[in-house]
Amino acid sequence: MLEPTIAGRAPIAIDVEAGKTYYWCSCGRSSTQPFCSGAHQDSGFEPIAYVAERTGRVYFCACKQSAKKPLCDGTHKTLPLPIAVASGSS
Repeated sequence: MLEPTIAGRAPIAIDVEAGKTYYWCSCGRSSTQPFCSGAHQDSGFEPIAYVAERTGRVYFCACKQSAKKPLCDGTHKTLPLPIAVASGSS
């Protein structure tokens, strides 16, 4: 199974409008996180449509590991640190 690229290690807060559809990047390659930019081409990933139930702030997953995709469920807190950060090198 393909693994997505971790685009961030914290959720991305977005103010959404009720009834509007947002296309969340599932591959982690998008330059317009948390939304799809089309960078998933030939990656095996597809964007996930999210229809806002109400107007307000929601927190989209940036680590791409959430069980509640496209929204954050806190999974980013359990991810191992990247090797460079874990070893203290820059």
